[in-house]
Amino acid sequence: MINRRKSKEISIGNVKIGGNNPVSVQSMCNTDTRDINATSEQIRKLADAGCEIVRLAVLNKDAAQAIKELVKISPVPLIADIHFDYRLAIECINNGISALRLNPGNIGKKEHTQAVVKLAKSQNIPIRIGVNAGSLEKSLQDKDMPLYEKMVESALNHIKILEDLDFDLIKISLKSSDVYTTIEAYRLMAQKVNYPLHIGLTEAGTLKGGLIKSAIGIGTLLAEGIGDTIRVSLTENPVEEVYAGYDILKSLGLRKKGVNFISCPTCGRTQIDLINLAKQVEERFKNYDKNITIAVMGCAVNGPGEAKHADYGIAGGIGEGYIFKKGEIIARVPENELLQKFEEIVLNS
Repeated sequence: MINRRKSKEISIGNVKIGGNNPVSVQSMCNTDTRDINATSEQIRKLADAGCEIVRLAVLNKDAAQAIKELVKISPVPLIADIHFDYRLAIECINNGISALRLNPGNIGKKEHTQAVVKLAKSQNIPIRIGVNAGSLEKSLQDKDMPLYEKMVESALNHIKILEDLDFDLIKISLKSSDVYTTIEAYRLMAQKVNYPLHIGLTEAGTLKGGLIKSAIGIGTLLAEGIGDTIRVSLTENPVEEVYAGYDILKSLGLRKKGVNFISCPTCGRTQIDLINLAKQVEERFKNYDKNITIAVMGCAVNGPGEAKHADYGIAGGIGEGYIFKKGEIIARVPENELLQKFEEIVLNS
């Protein structure tokens, strides 16, 4: 049982973050925010995959104006990602955004920061301070200290700006492309403040490599009880980030949304096209929202026994497969009919 760090509870739209709330899964659109049709379609796909919060890049005034329409049609809360221009933050708040990703020390004059914070406070709009290892303030870059300590100092400086303005609806991220640096930054920050933490690695890579690095980094922190929201950043369709996020959370017992899929690695006893079958079964049930375990195993000798904890499973034979339920074989089916029959049994149970 993971003993989670107790953090301050905040709300992003209708999603509660921190406190005793479950770790939420977040992603970011890679569309042009000004393109309302393309962006709303991607938001819908992310939401269908289980994404609970979606971040949008707001690069200019046209993008900030598009927020008004996107908020109306989005099924999940939206966060505006803003750099430097305080006017975009103000417009996004006025257009109904649920939260901001904004570093207050980067938006110029003190009165600009005050204007954003005053409006955010009046509307209960949280601000995520997002520190990236690759873009630290110049004053910190030459300091003789580990990179993760510089990241934490940067975040604390931004936090102080908000706290001095009596603002505490704060979430924090400290991202690096290096696993060790990221882990140490979050560990240190978790000791210093009680604000909720959004965890992930930045620039993690493409699907395969990015998943490995993210699973190690995010998984380590979650196992230590650190983290209130996560994003698995991948150079890939962002929907894959959502699936990966839930897989990490499910593997640690932190979320139980959807299917827990298991399959054996194949061996010389396997006489069915197990690799393709496993991929097809996983694809068929990736949006199935019931909390069940499905297994695809290579042979009838070990399959039902090793996976007897599974709610439903397939065990391969010679040109056929056995469908089992809680370790008991309930059907014997030719290989070319196996996937369809298995789907019928699971969906009609």
